[in-house]
Amino acid sequence: MKIKPLADRVLVLPAPAEEKVGGIIIPDTAKEKPQRGKVVAVGGGTKDDPMVLKENDNVLYGKYSGTELECEGEKFLMMRQSDVLAVVED
Repeated sequence: MKIKPLADRVLVLPAPAEEKVGGIIIPDTAKEKPQRGKVVAVGGGTKDDPMVLKENDNVLYGKYSGTELECEGEKFLMMRQSDVLAVVED
C-alpha cells in the first residue's frame, strides 16, 4: 500500500455493493453506496484523539463520509476516525 494516512485519518476499503436482492438483479445506477468496509491503513492519531481503530477492523460509517480516492485500480475512502460509527465484530 502506497497510502499512509496522517493524524486521525483512516483508509477504508468499502465492501462491494449488493448485486442481487431477493432474486432481482440491481443495475449499477440503482445500487446504494455501501456503508461498511475494512480498515486497510491508519494514521498515528493526535495528542487529543488517540487512534482506536486498527488495520483489518470491519467498520460502519455514514453514507456520505470520507473522500473517495483510487490507488492501484481499487477505490478507497479516506475519513477521520470520528466519521466511523462502529466497529463490527464477527
